[in-house]
Order: sequence, then structure tokens, then C-alpha cells
Amino acid sequence: MIDLRSDTVTRPTAAMRQAMAAAEVGDDVLGDDPTVAKLEQATAEILGKEAAVYMPSGTMTNQVAVRAHTEPGDEILLDANAHVYYYEAGAPAALSGVMCRLLAGVRGIFTGRDVRDALRPRNLHFPRTKLVCIENTHNRGGGSVWTLEQIADVHAVARDAGLKLHLDGARIWNAAVALGVREQEIARWFDSVSVCFSKGLGAPVGSVLAGTSEFIERARRFRKQFGGGMRQAGIIAAGALYALEHHRERLRTDHENARWFAEQIAGIPGIQLDPTTVQTNIIVFDVTSMPAEAFGRALQEAGVLVLARGASEVRAVTHLDVTRKQIEQAVEIIRKILQQRSVMNAAPDA
Repeated sequence: MIDLRSDTVTRPTAAMRQAMAAAEVGDDVLGDDPTVAKLEQATAEILGKEAAVYMPSGTMTNQVAVRAHTEPGDEILLDANAHVYYYEAGAPAALSGVMCRLLAGVRGIFTGRDVRDALRPRNLHFPRTKLVCIENTHNRGGGSVWTLEQIADVHAVARDAGLKLHLDGARIWNAAVALGVREQEIARWFDSVSVCFSKGLGAPVGSVLAGTSEFIERARRFRKQFGGGMRQAGIIAAGALYALEHHRERLRTDHENARWFAEQIAGIPGIQLDPTTVQTNIIVFDVTSMPAEAFGRALQEAGVLVLARGASEVRAVTHLDVTRKQIEQAVEIIRKILQQRSVMNAAPDA
């Protein structure tokens, strides 16, 4: 099966499994796991932050960040399709008691003016805006990348208004490769940064939240409160550490594969896609000749997995576990299915 549903489907490599099996461990809740400590320190250094804390998932690192930056009744600003809002089960309301003020970004990217226009007057009738969240790369934006100039624009307005900034950098590794910069050049604009190891980097579990030492001390309390304290977590942290050290540069291959895939399927009748919108490893396209769900089922029967999103939209993601040869095979399967559909649609009624 050629699995293009997500880069979360990646499995540990043989070398990563060896690193995990050999990991030195301790009780992380008591601060005794040396492998977790090494991962946290290494991630903080790459991001240019003082400290970091390891957690089971990106949803937890994002939501701990929201809680640590705010108090119940506050408001946060973020894109209407942001993962923090769209895919995290209503957690800002349930766990932090905050309101989400949604901005109409373009492929997930909004401007400083959008932030300024959303700011409320200081008035006891209104919630207090405390935090701006940016997602880079942006999942529902099709892997779109915020440039440093776009981040700086939002940063300037947020700082003038006394707001904190959080980066959902689950795929910051992809953003850094796409921009040709170090991760810390992206992270430097933010008070907190969440990064994920279980997507493009191919580790089985885990994310890290980074920031100042004072902020991370507060975040550890909410990690515990949310049920994220782990014991001998070094076994999984070793996989994340291996990924951090060995799998970041190879993301360039995923980007090249994604662009090639997009260029090939864009010429197939029945597909709407502008290949120039593919900036990283996520390809979002529309199927015009059949419902997306039916298209997905037909692909699955032929050995390819994708994600149908809505009536016509489909997402495919390149990653560590998919080779160029498999992507070439997927293109031919898509072509064959849509050609067959075209013939069916053109056949006269019996």
C-alpha cells in the first residue's frame, strides 16, 4: 500500500529502533531521564530557546502553551483553519477557558493589519486579547510557508499591543528547509514554539514545547495537570533525538517528490491543481469528475491511500516511507482511475 494520507504514518527506521532499544532511561516526572533531558536541551539549542519540555503530542504542546500564556476568559487570535482551533477537539475552551478570535488568512497566512483590526478596545465588556498563534508550515493551507517578513509583520503589531506569540511549528523543519534558513531564525520571533518529531522526521511519538526557562517551568505544571507526565520516556525520546540528528536535511527529498507529484497530476483531466502552490510536502487538489470520497475509495482499492477533505478536496503527503518509484506508481494509478471515470461519464445512457 502506498500511503500518502499523512507524514504521521512514518515508521521508525532500523537505526532509530536500535537507538530506542539502547536508550538510557529514568523517571522523567522526577527529572531523572537523561535521554529526555538530552532531547529537550538539543531541541532548545536548535530553536535558540532557553529551555524545552517533552510531551506526548503536538496537541498537548500547543494547548499547554495556550494555557501557560493565558487565563480563563482571555482571547487568542489565530487563523480560522489553524490546527490549534480546527483539529484539537475544542481544547482552548475546554482546557484553558479562552475564546478564539478567528482571522481570515490566505492559505493560513494572515497579516499584521489583520491582527490590528481584530484587537478590541480596553473595556470591561470584552475579553482581553493575550496571544497570537501562527502555524508554520500550515497544515490546512496545504503546507504553506510563512516567510520571515510575514512573521516580522505580525510580530511588530503583536508587540505594540502587548501580546505574546506562539508558533505551532509541528512542521517547522519543513519550513526551515523550504526557506533555506535555520530553525532558530523562524523561532526567534516567538515567545513559545511547539515542534513535532512524529511527522516528517519519522519518530514514533512526541513533541517539544520551547521558550524561556520561566515559561517552561510554568508549562511543566500544566503538562502534569493535563496528564502529560511520563516516566521512562527515554525510550521514545531516543527515537525523537535520532530523528532530530539524522532526518532533518532529508526533508528536501520529500519536498522534491511533492512538487514532482503535483506537476504530474496537474495535467490529468479531472484534477484541478496549481503546482506552484506546493511549497513543502503537502499537496491539496480538487477532483472534478467524481466525489472525493469515491475517488479515495477507488485509489484504496488500487493500492494508494489519500485523505478526502470535503466534497471535492483531496490531500496527499510525501514522507520518509514513500519512495519516488512509489509516487510514480501512484500518479499512474490516479491517471488510470480518472481516465476510466471519464469514459464512464461519456458513455450514453443504456
